[in-house]
Amino acid sequence: MRVSVIGSTGYGGMELLRILKRHPEFQIASYVSSSQAGRPLNRSFPHMPQLTETFWDLDVKQICDSADLIFFATPAGVSKEYAPLFMEEEKVVIDLSGDFRLNDPGQYETWYQKPAADRKYLDMAVYGLSEWFAGELKTAQLISNPGCYPTAALLALLPLLKEKCLDPASVIIDAKSGVTGAGRAARQPNLFSEINENLRPYKISHHQHIPEIEQVASGLAGTDVRVQFVPHLVPMNRGILVTIYAQPLNKYTKADLLQLYEETYASEPFVRVLKDKWPETKAVQGSNFCDIGVQVDERTGRFVILAAIDNLMKGAAGQAVQNANIRMGCPVTAGLDMDPLYP
Repeated sequence: MRVSVIGSTGYGGMELLRILKRHPEFQIASYVSSSQAGRPLNRSFPHMPQLTETFWDLDVKQICDSADLIFFATPAGVSKEYAPLFMEEEKVVIDLSGDFRLNDPGQYETWYQKPAADRKYLDMAVYGLSEWFAGELKTAQLISNPGCYPTAALLALLPLLKEKCLDPASVIIDAKSGVTGAGRAARQPNLFSEINENLRPYKISHHQHIPEIEQVASGLAGTDVRVQFVPHLVPMNRGILVTIYAQPLNKYTKADLLQLYEETYASEPFVRVLKDKWPETKAVQGSNFCDIGVQVDERTGRFVILAAIDNLMKGAAGQAVQNANIRMGCPVTAGLDMDPLYP
């Protein structure tokens, strides 16, 4: 299966390259970057000096002639313009941006401050949270890869919502991400001297992942779910840790929660439910795993649910390849069966 990666020079595109180079059934036909077109790949990938091929420009016909599966690892606003052109040529598109995640065009325009994609394509898009929507992904032409924070938050939250275990108005999500989540572009807030030895909250109450979390959570719960979501940037390269607090609707024990999560994810190779320790970012770094830990605080009565992922893997490129595997009939672990990097 020939694939093309559009937006190859960002961190998400770089991680796609790392995975696809070892994939047993996918072959990279082209690396596309309008800003780097004609230049050798190794100028953008210093860790891969052997890559002497050159970047392609975003030429739809040339890419269509070379590939059957198209990954977009581009900033918001790009794929909504170009993905339909590939779909008209009957190509399968997997988009890592937020352009097709929100069903309501008005929501996208409010939260992303950009014009929304055509309604036709929003309706066609299948949300690519692999463990929950695999059935729909098998026939999708357009797959909208989830955001990094929503991936961790939803994998942790959905089992409780599905079983109606918690008050949907009580959900608080405290999230912390490594600096790669802010992208590769040089910006003053991301300079070493600004980030090092610093913990910074940002986009409180207006992060674009809030409506994405609420949309999926509400759809599964069958009722309106509103979350209090506060993201933080921490001085590390990779990783996301979310801690979720919620009020139970009945009395539960930790054993009850462990049983629920183990049964929910029993057949999912990338979700690890931890019994005797807590999720941490180092334990999933460089892998497609999501580690989940659960607790019932006996003093306050609240649920405490934690999840850790690598934001570039399960939170981006890894899940995109997982979705491609599901869509193309490959083993779900193909290209992704790497152990975490530790220490």
